[in-house]
Amino acid sequence: MPFIPCPPRPLKQRTIHASITPPHLSNNNPSPQKLGNVKSTSAANNQTSLSPMHFLDRAVVIYGNCPSIIHKDITRTWSETRTRCLKLASSIAALGITRGDVVSVVAPNIPATCELHFAVPMAGAVLNTINTRLDTNSISNLLRHCDSKLVFVDSQFASLVWEAVSLLPPHLRRPILVLIEDQEYIYSDNSFDHDYETMVENGDAAFEWVRPRSEWDPIALNYTSGTTAAPKGVVHSHRSAFLQSVNTILQCCMPQRPVFLWTVPMFHSNGWSFAWGMAAVGGVNVCLRRVDAPSIHQALEEYGVTHMCAAPVVLNMLSSYAGNTLTAPVHVLTGGAPPPTVVLEQAESLGFIVTHGYGLTETGGLAVMCTWKQEWDHLSGPERARLKARQGVGSICSAEVDVVDPYTGRSVARDSKTIGEVVLRGGTLMLGYLNDEEGTSQCMKENGWFWTGDMGVMHEDGYLEVKDRSKDIIICGGENVSSIEVEAALYSHPAVHEAAVVARPCKYWGETPCAFVSLKEAHEKPTEKEIRECCKKRMPLFMVPRLVVFLPELPKTSTGKVQKFLLRDMAKQI
Repeated sequence: MPFIPCPPRPLKQRTIHASITPPHLSNNNPSPQKLGNVKSTSAANNQTSLSPMHFLDRAVVIYGNCPSIIHKDITRTWSETRTRCLKLASSIAALGITRGDVVSVVAPNIPATCELHFAVPMAGAVLNTINTRLDTNSISNLLRHCDSKLVFVDSQFASLVWEAVSLLPPHLRRPILVLIEDQEYIYSDNSFDHDYETMVENGDAAFEWVRPRSEWDPIALNYTSGTTAAPKGVVHSHRSAFLQSVNTILQCCMPQRPVFLWTVPMFHSNGWSFAWGMAAVGGVNVCLRRVDAPSIHQALEEYGVTHMCAAPVVLNMLSSYAGNTLTAPVHVLTGGAPPPTVVLEQAESLGFIVTHGYGLTETGGLAVMCTWKQEWDHLSGPERARLKARQGVGSICSAEVDVVDPYTGRSVARDSKTIGEVVLRGGTLMLGYLNDEEGTSQCMKENGWFWTGDMGVMHEDGYLEVKDRSKDIIICGGENVSSIEVEAALYSHPAVHEAAVVARPCKYWGETPCAFVSLKEAHEKPTEKEIRECCKKRMPLFMVPRLVVFLPELPKTSTGKVQKFLLRDMAKQI
């Protein structure tokens, strides 16, 4: 077990129904200061709690007649959106949903999902957006774990959710089910309790939305993707959601009224908090039910998209698509997994302006950003891509990032070589894991640092580079091998479409790198030897994969992360 610099703080029961006491982010918190006869306090009577809900009120004043949502034949203004959200919030409250109750959503990136990001908290409830690619057992377990009282379901997933609900224990009260109808997916069974549009229509536009009692009140419950362990329920406050929304807008240098294409799932950290942030700048939410290269390219050109987010797997998909160069530049924020430099270079050659960031569900989105420096403008394409592939520096509202020795807790040398665990501290961190005090205390320490479980190095210029998950580091003959570095070498082969590297047990070396790759359709299939020879040109021999396995497609989560635990099991059987 790694050395813990400070003992874990005693945690109160992490239930959503209670206002959670603000955590102390430092052991060195100063006592309240006085300036003349004015005393600073943490809860002054003249202070308003930070909440992204205020973005919507403000948007109506500035951008009331500007488009807020575009989807198929639907176009709504910010004034219409706020009215719909208030009506929906009043209908949610009329169903008996009270402050702190969990309201779940199982839907893709459609207008209703945008609206529910405001309507649910406006009713005083906690928003729980659920991964639409989960199976019935997983959804049933999440609904049970969070004690969801109300579930909004897109008609595409109606049968899935009904089956999940049927698996709930008999002694539990079934959550109220609301159907979000879509003409593309007709659900004829009249088994749902309510209809989404009817709830909006019958709601009260004059509803006084429920303000949080404290900015530390929970606003969202997001479950981790479960790539390395069972999913955990991450609880975020109104405060962290507000700060993360402002964070992403400032870091991306977003102007007023950007046109934002929804390619990152809104169930993933609330769309990296852009679901709320778009209201702050009066942006246009271009909703996209399906995320594929043709649909994305069509939307980019049809709506004049200026900004979007994309996991590296989506960037790779767009770079490989035969849609060619963009007619106008598009700013892309990428994260979720370290992008290979080859993919970054290809994307920028097509007209995408890529910014790379790093974050976790526990940070509500990207907490570290590879902020660009002007002195890098003159560099060559490959060198620019190499710099952009680094994760970067702490973002504006999550300013502190470090790499520490996992046993001593001390900062490692800024030499680009010494590997340690990435730790973060700042205003966007979660309150904790739902009903999991042990899990919370293991990663959130008394001095405010969040231990991510990711391994990385710090460069001399203070920029972070993540090397691997702690579980993904391969120890070959006593040498640490970063799977990410090996994957970058694999991507340099022109025939490789996707690549992932895991440890394979070896009696002599302990572990050796095992590569799994999928190939581009247009290229002639290379041999295993050709792939290995490509790697030998770019790295020491001990890092070169001993085995290369060709797969039609790599197993991934819905957010584009490769499920390496499945590949490790496969490697053990080979």
